Amino acid sequence: MKPLTRAEEEIMQILWDIERGFVKDILVPMPEPKPAYNTVSTIVRILERKGFVSHKSYGKSHEYFPIVSKDEYRTFIIKKMLEGYFDSSFAKLTKFFKEDETLNNKNYQ
Repeated sequence: MKPLTRAEEEIMQILWDIERGFVKDILVPMPEPKPAYNTVSTIVRILERKGFVSHKSYGKSHEYFPIVSKDEYRTFIIKKMLEGYFDSSFAKLTKFFKEDETLNNKNYQ
């Protein structure tokens, strides 16, 4: 598994929420200005090549659905962050969160 780009992750978040949908369904919850239909279609096909998404065909239309769960991806990303920034140490991660004033600010949410 590899980390997703920002655009890929945005589409995956939507697919995890809606569970399955056509490109037009993925576009609905996207913020304005919405990307072009073809852009979203291209990103979904990239996600399919990467093994995150699969589809069911209805003639020339494709209904997409995630095959990597949000929990699986979250675990992967957190492990990658731990390895890359905290020497694979959960203790260093918790110390960072405890000591970082910007994260302890009650207005941060």
